[in-house]
Amino acid sequence: MSREIFDRGCRACPRLAGFLDEVNSRYPDYYCRPVPPFGDGAARLLVVGLAPGMHGANRTGRPFTGDHAGILLYETLHKFGFSSKVESLSADDGLTLRDCRITNAVKCLPPDNKPVGAEINSCNRFLANELDSLVPGSIVLALGGIAHRAVVKARGLRQADYKFAHAADHDLGTFCMLDSYHCSRYNTNTGRLTPAMFDAVFAKAKGMLDK
Repeated sequence: MSREIFDRGCRACPRLAGFLDEVNSRYPDYYCRPVPPFGDGAARLLVVGLAPGMHGANRTGRPFTGDHAGILLYETLHKFGFSSKVESLSADDGLTLRDCRITNAVKCLPPDNKPVGAEINSCNRFLANELDSLVPGSIVLALGGIAHRAVVKARGLRQADYKFAHAADHDLGTFCMLDSYHCSRYNTNTGRLTPAMFDAVFAKAKGMLDK
C-alpha cells in the first residue's frame, strides 16, 4: 500500500470531485483541490480537523486559513508557541508552525461541510499513513467527533473503546490523542467552545510534550 499522506490529484470520491469542479466553475480563483497538511514535517503535535471550508482552506489551500474556524485555532497555536503569527491569512503570508502540523480527516471540501461515511473511509488511508509517521510520544489533537473517530479508525481500533469527550485523552500506543470540540463558528459563537476551554486543551498538550 502506498505510504503517501496526501495526493493533490486525488479524485477517488466522485461526489467530492464533482463538487470541487462545480465550486471551481463559480470561483475560478479558489484552490479547489485536496488540501495538503500544513506545518512541521517532524512535528510532535498533529491537529486533525474535519475537512476544508468552502471559503477557507478550499479557497486558500491551507488548513483553517481564511475563514472563521481558523481564528481561534491560530490565536491559540501562537499563544502556546506553535505558530509564528497570531493569524493565518493566506498560504503565502509567511506564517510557519513549530513542532506542529495541521491536517484534515477529509482532504476535499464536502457539500454543506458534511462528508459521508464512504468519503471519510476513502480518505482514511492518508490519515493512517500520517499517523504512522509520527515519532513516539507525539500528541494528536482531534477537533470534533468525526476527526476523533477517523483517528481511531486509522489505527484499526474499536470505536466503542474510545469515546469522544471534550478534553479527554486516549492512549493509542505510540501517541496520545486529545479531544476538543471543533473551533467552528457555531461552537465558538454559542459558547460550546470558549477560548479558556481551548487554552486548557493546548496547555495539556504542551505539558505532555514538555515532560
